[in-house]
Amino acid sequence: MNKNSRTTLVAVFMLIGLGIVAELAIIAFLPGRGVPYYGLQGLPAAIFKGADDDKISYTMSLIESLYVDPVSADSLAEIAIPLILRELDPHSVYIPAAELAETNEPLEGNFDGIGVMFNMLTDTVVVLNVIPLGPSDKAGVQNGDRIVRIDDSLVAGRKIRQDDIVKRLRGARGTTVTLGIERSGNQQLVPIVVERGVIPIKAIDAAFMIRPGVGFVKLSTFSRVSFVELQRALSELTKQGMESLIFDLRGNGGGYLDQAIAIANMFLPADELIVYTEDRNGHQIKEFSNGNGSFTTLPLVMLIDEGSASSSEILAGAIQDNDRGTIVGRRSFGKGLVQREIQYPDGAALRLTVARYYTPAGRSIQKPYDKGADEYHMDIANRFYHSEMFSADSIRQQDTVRYFTRAGRVVYGGGGIMPDHFVSIDTLGYTAYLDRVSDLNLIYRFTLDWGDRHRERMNSIASVADLDAMFAAAPDLVNDFVSYAARNGVHPDYKDIAISRRVIEAQLRALIGRNTALDYTGFYAEIYPIDSTIGKALEVLESK
Repeated sequence: MNKNSRTTLVAVFMLIGLGIVAELAIIAFLPGRGVPYYGLQGLPAAIFKGADDDKISYTMSLIESLYVDPVSADSLAEIAIPLILRELDPHSVYIPAAELAETNEPLEGNFDGIGVMFNMLTDTVVVLNVIPLGPSDKAGVQNGDRIVRIDDSLVAGRKIRQDDIVKRLRGARGTTVTLGIERSGNQQLVPIVVERGVIPIKAIDAAFMIRPGVGFVKLSTFSRVSFVELQRALSELTKQGMESLIFDLRGNGGGYLDQAIAIANMFLPADELIVYTEDRNGHQIKEFSNGNGSFTTLPLVMLIDEGSASSSEILAGAIQDNDRGTIVGRRSFGKGLVQREIQYPDGAALRLTVARYYTPAGRSIQKPYDKGADEYHMDIANRFYHSEMFSADSIRQQDTVRYFTRAGRVVYGGGGIMPDHFVSIDTLGYTAYLDRVSDLNLIYRFTLDWGDRHRERMNSIASVADLDAMFAAAPDLVNDFVSYAARNGVHPDYKDIAISRRVIEAQLRALIGRNTALDYTGFYAEIYPIDSTIGKALEVLESK
């Protein structure tokens, strides 16, 4: 075993090494008592090298030379490395070779597959959306199709996990899969052969004009294509008359640092500090705006919440500290550590924390992790328990040091980006009736049923205007849903329904909109009337 293999067993030795050494020492001094004498005589001298100052390598040598059973270094490494990293920080991680490609897919911006979005409803694979010009679209798969068979296997009514369905549909580009499709109007299954291909993963979920003059963009990740996609989206919105922008980073867990810097450049004038990183030796790398952005004067509101992390916080911090825009929502996640991905020869990877990043005002956004990974990952739940999601006064500020934006406003670090305007979780309109139908997933199930009944019209939707026109011409959605819920065991409570009507209608329209070619643009275009954070953003823009 080479030196590199030995170092992978650090965590195992830390846990068991000292115990093995102690036992060997006891046995060595017990000859003549009926105990076999397995001393250290005759072992290679290299074993003893470094025993005084390198217990880990010493213990490794002892295990290799003396342990009663053969030991697989590779197997132990898969256990040991994650244990080592767990002692460092919550974001240094080991990714096995078998998982690396799937782990990196959202960041790389593509994967190999057939190009459909589906859901397992009542144990049936329902195609919600077919990616335009993707493999399934070219083969003839349609929205609303039910996938009953995959190759020779029956998948309907088999209680197969959704993850397993994904594995059966995905595969190397150029390979084929035969789908047995149940389609409305056909008595027999329709066989469709799909040749797998490259499927793009969009970084932007939605981009549309939310009001005349006001653009809305929802960015879901900072992948390799985020900057290019945003440029394209903002260019199109500008053609549609965009005069201000709501930029939604809620739930965006981050990604590539260079993408956050490139996007910040779109909005900041020249020579503004965007972010700086600092390593263990105090070496700093500073990133400044180049002044080449096309939207440096565009009125801007950025939305964040507890799911906004890493690159989202870098971007929000740069906008806030430079007083370039207004931050609306709830406190962000609090990840201020920079990871570097290092490849192993076997295809696995180590994402090791190599630096901390700081906002232009000098804030570290990283929340404390000194109480261990479990407590760290419970932080979001603890915010809920402490009522932070409902009141800004309940926020437990981790860092009391005052930092100052370019305009002299006070901001704080040490636990995420604090918004300029706090918006609590909105519970208005929620009733026992709404809870009941939500628990039974009836709202979602109704939208699929509605889609089956209006498939031809839904497949013709090409714009938000088309979507609104379809709803305007349709019978009352809420009453239709109430009847559906009653047929499925939830009797109407008209008092609750009156209170929840606005929420129910928005959810119905949003889910139906998502199941059209508009995808998440259709969802956000219909859900925003009950989204209090977007409502606050619109107020901010109107006041400018």
